[in-house]
Amino acid sequence: MTRDLVGYGGSPPDPRWPGGARIAVQFVVNYEEGAENSVLNGDKGSEAFLSEMVGAQSHPDRAMAMESLYEYGSRAGFWRLHRLFTGRGLPVTVFGVANALAMNPQAVEAMLAADWEIASHGLKWIDYQTVPEQVERAHIAEAIATHQRVTGSRPLGWYQGRTSPNTARLVVEEGGFLYDADSYADDLPHWDHRHGKAQLIVPYTLDVNDMKMVAYNGFTEGEQFFRYLRDTFDQLREEGGRMMSVGLHGRIAGRPARARALARFLDHVMAAGDAWVARRIDIARHWMEVYPA
Repeated sequence: MTRDLVGYGGSPPDPRWPGGARIAVQFVVNYEEGAENSVLNGDKGSEAFLSEMVGAQSHPDRAMAMESLYEYGSRAGFWRLHRLFTGRGLPVTVFGVANALAMNPQAVEAMLAADWEIASHGLKWIDYQTVPEQVERAHIAEAIATHQRVTGSRPLGWYQGRTSPNTARLVVEEGGFLYDADSYADDLPHWDHRHGKAQLIVPYTLDVNDMKMVAYNGFTEGEQFFRYLRDTFDQLREEGGRMMSVGLHGRIAGRPARARALARFLDHVMAAGDAWVARRIDIARHWMEVYPA
């Protein structure tokens, strides 16, 4: 399978964002809590990724401290983020792990009431790198079925996160996703023709992401997080015709000090006056209209 190392090159297309906006901004709240690695979920060990315990090891039995760090995300952090966005009337896309959504109907109800898009973040929040293709295919199908049952409709957006070499092809094979976000390769949507049918890619980000708050090479406090968000926004806005994705988690950005930094950034975006803050599905539909496959 060939790689596309050229993309749009030096002449990216004009996305013609609605209202003449100079930049499209997309906020993602990742909802994973409860579907992380756990022997309770039939996994080989406890979760070791993306928590306050940086560098934690997986254990072959329950890790109670790790479980409680994840529980903070669903019990408290999610609701703090919910208040920040709904209080400002800003739209959000949720990357919802199907099994996690099924464990918290109240959170799902709040997402739907706020008219947030709920995209699929897979069935389980695990690393699929070495999962057999037939198992991953079955997980995708089960994720869609569970998602439809708990939200009332099938997901139109996809983001596995910890993908396998087969994931993108399996998503195209499934055929019902308007966009795939499992790419970090651009500042704009683009069409992927590698798997027999054109698939719209709406790329995501790992740098403008609160996961950098719980990484060895990341931010140590909210001011750094805010500055990075602000500088990314200001640079892309200055260039014009770009998309900015922001990745958030209830157990990370939902902590009080980080939420305060996020709130400052939300106000910065709103004060600019020429940013289109949209759900990811809205960006996808816009791109399909302006630049069909």
